[in-house]
Amino acid sequence: MTAFPPTLDLAPALVVLPGPRAGVADGAGEGRMLRPPDARDLFEHGPVLVAHAAMTARRLNLSPPSRHARLFDVLELYAFVRPATFCAPSAVGLAMALGLREPHGAAEQAQSLRESADALLRDLALAPVPSREEALAVAETLAKAGWSWGPAVIGALRSVQAGNQFRGSGLDVWARLAEWEDQAPPGEPGSRPIDPERAGERLAELLKRSGLDEVREAQVTFAKEAAFAFQPREREGEPRMMLAEAGTGVGKTLGYLAPASLWAEANGPSVWVSTYTRALQRQIERESRSIYPDPKERARKAVVRKGRENYLCLLNFQEQINGAQLGNGDLIGLALTTRWARATRDGDMTGGDFPAWLPTLSAVPPSAQASPSNLVDRRGECIHAGCQHYRICFIEKAVRASKRADIVIANHALVLTQAAFDGARTARGLKGDNETTSLKRIVFDEGHHLFEAADSAFSAALSGAEAAELRRWIRGPEGRGRRGRGLEARLLDILGDREGARGAMTQALHAAAALPGEGWSGRVAPPDGQINPIGPIENFLVAVIEQLRARVGERGGGADLGLQCDARPATDLVRERAPEAAKALAAIEAPLLALARALEDVLDEDAEHLGPSERARIEGALRGLDRRARMTLPAWRSILKAIEDDDVEPSETDPDFVDWFEATFLYGRVVDAACRRHWVDPTEPLRAAVLSPAHGVLVTSATLVDPALEDPFALAEMRTGAARLPTAPKVLRLVSPFDYENNAKAYVVTDVNKEDPRQVSAAMRELFLAAGGGGLGLFTAIRRLKAVHERIAAPLADQGLALYAQHVDPLEVGALVDIFRAEEDACLLGTDAIRDGVDVPGRSLRLLVFDRVPWPRPDVLHKARRLRFGGKGYDDAVARARISQAFGRLIRRADDKGVFVMLDAAAPTRLFSSLPEGVTLERVSLVEAIEATAAFLAKQGA
Repeated sequence: MTAFPPTLDLAPALVVLPGPRAGVADGAGEGRMLRPPDARDLFEHGPVLVAHAAMTARRLNLSPPSRHARLFDVLELYAFVRPATFCAPSAVGLAMALGLREPHGAAEQAQSLRESADALLRDLALAPVPSREEALAVAETLAKAGWSWGPAVIGALRSVQAGNQFRGSGLDVWARLAEWEDQAPPGEPGSRPIDPERAGERLAELLKRSGLDEVREAQVTFAKEAAFAFQPREREGEPRMMLAEAGTGVGKTLGYLAPASLWAEANGPSVWVSTYTRALQRQIERESRSIYPDPKERARKAVVRKGRENYLCLLNFQEQINGAQLGNGDLIGLALTTRWARATRDGDMTGGDFPAWLPTLSAVPPSAQASPSNLVDRRGECIHAGCQHYRICFIEKAVRASKRADIVIANHALVLTQAAFDGARTARGLKGDNETTSLKRIVFDEGHHLFEAADSAFSAALSGAEAAELRRWIRGPEGRGRRGRGLEARLLDILGDREGARGAMTQALHAAAALPGEGWSGRVAPPDGQINPIGPIENFLVAVIEQLRARVGERGGGADLGLQCDARPATDLVRERAPEAAKALAAIEAPLLALARALEDVLDEDAEHLGPSERARIEGALRGLDRRARMTLPAWRSILKAIEDDDVEPSETDPDFVDWFEATFLYGRVVDAACRRHWVDPTEPLRAAVLSPAHGVLVTSATLVDPALEDPFALAEMRTGAARLPTAPKVLRLVSPFDYENNAKAYVVTDVNKEDPRQVSAAMRELFLAAGGGGLGLFTAIRRLKAVHERIAAPLADQGLALYAQHVDPLEVGALVDIFRAEEDACLLGTDAIRDGVDVPGRSLRLLVFDRVPWPRPDVLHKARRLRFGGKGYDDAVARARISQAFGRLIRRADDKGVFVMLDAAAPTRLFSSLPEGVTLERVSLVEAIEATAAFLAKQGA
């Protein structure tokens, strides 16, 4: 057993629950309770062990702390010892990840922190990864940087003799990553049909490999029927399309992976499986183990694929490390990220194996954090083959792997935006971007979100933030200490002595000065009202904000909604400035197009001289230019042209689009303004870009149909684009096998005023207490969530229940859900949008409470769609679907028990018709709901 160094031997562990409760374990490991002043004193002066220093500080009403030698965050130790492995960021999460007993209450959790730290140091002494020498090199760098764990970690590593092969800092992880190897193109997929009976047999094989011998008739039916989407299509533009609702517990993932894997083996590559949430992407990857049990084979055959903005960019990482070694950055955070980069499966920093809580543990300026926002390529600045790390690039590895994988597990956003871009390029006779041109067989899981995903992918927004980003993309960073690479840095050496191309680039750099620059929001909407716009775009944004204030008032929509109004009829000031803004955009678009044509000429004229590296670099630059010069800028000019032509008759305006102005607020001030254009029905571009070119499409979800309609699939057909195809889709509905009648209750509380925060807070508090924790509160507004959290955190803590909250705690949503899942009696508050990110089977989620009916936000876009798609009935359908989706979070497996409560007496009964069969809705008083909840969960042992 590895003993603590003297400092740690004497250091107590501290765990703070919300409110006036703090648990501490002294050096002997004995747990006791502290008063808040004593806990604050211990936290500020140490030495002390904690789990998530920033969260602990918030619980003590202190500012997030800077790292210092007497503050030991056990999560940092975990990140070093077990890189790229999952851990919920709390004392309970640490204990569960390390296989220790689950601690309850603050005092027990404090005791467990010491046990966790000791277990981690013992693990490190016995089997450091990837080698003792490499771990030691990074540990010594961390110790020199002042990391509190440095001496203990070095002591554990040196408890066994280690070599000295690393002479440097150990931070140059790029020197030890494997290179990717290119291969010949895989060719077009085949068209061999899939036998439904064979799909059923494959499902049985997968279940057996998973250790499951149960036979679920519904799952077998799903697998056989889903084979329809994997048959050859008969005519161009008419895919084999199927809509399949499979209730929770049917087992739809393996149900569609069975025929998908058969098709890929016979015809691939590849079947694309697309999800809406990151959590489901990883879940499907885990399920693929039954198809490919060998990890090496699975890494080749089942590839998780995301957009470039999700992966670690090694060039950005190297630049951050170089700056931090000179004192400009978080060297400790970067060194811990180095450990992750060496162990990661695929370099995915958002939803992959990167610990999202790592950058949030202590007070580090956002620009200096070792965080995805600083380390991924989200700015379109990649120099492709011109990068020294090109051959080991995580993004390039993922792209190449997905070209040959049998199963590509992607997300709706990537599939749709890439398809839109590829379609635009193909129309001009160019090849598409990377691999999504082979989207022949697609499974859209979480298919109820396909409409929203298409809405986002096929829309346009001329906003201050987007225009400023375009300026940065063209001109590069213009502020001191800013990271990035403009066009000149990325392309100058490629252009050589081509005067025309160099001239076009210079012209684009000059024209881009008309776009919003550093500090633009403070000029167009300053707190003191003294506007000082620079350039035609900022002038236009000022006019947009003035129209918003004239039409809806200073805060017409409230803090949650911001400001919105129709773009037309436009004010005189907007109509006066729109042509000036359009002219400025045209002056940028023309040289960018000229530059793109020049690069295309290089590919043509110098084809015999270009090496693979140069060709890849030029093609990468062309893709970036295409997105901006042939898609973004023309879309912006089209929006402005419509405003300029505002005097046309309403009947002559394009009925397929909605244009509106919007201002976004943060802390009471405008931080962005935009003119937006969306399709009223985004399934038209969805059909054109994705559905018609495909050969087979399966759209599935646990909540796809609307039983309140005469044709339950009618709305699903409309919202997935199936209604736009020449032939009707195949439909399938399989109900959940769960016993909802005995395992679930649903109540509408009739005597709580939803407009009174005190009444809503009291109701939620008492319901959470009645359930003994495991409660999820969903809100339709952030301000109401914060008001309830402020009132109920302390009373719940007094009863030993920890309360976590989105928009309150310093953690991203995924980390909060991880804690909620790990801590069986914790409670969580979130906005209604969190419902799809919660997958919490078991006792950790046994009560779900809505503060009010989740009606669709009555914004400009929704009003246009309501008019198009059925008026009030469309509102009902959206709300009904949201309630059904939320209820689906409550019961995730056969032995789950749960209670659903709506604190909105006005909730119409018709909105609950989509709840599973067997669930009876009861309208009760709050007292009755509390008593019924306590009795039902106690009786069920939940």
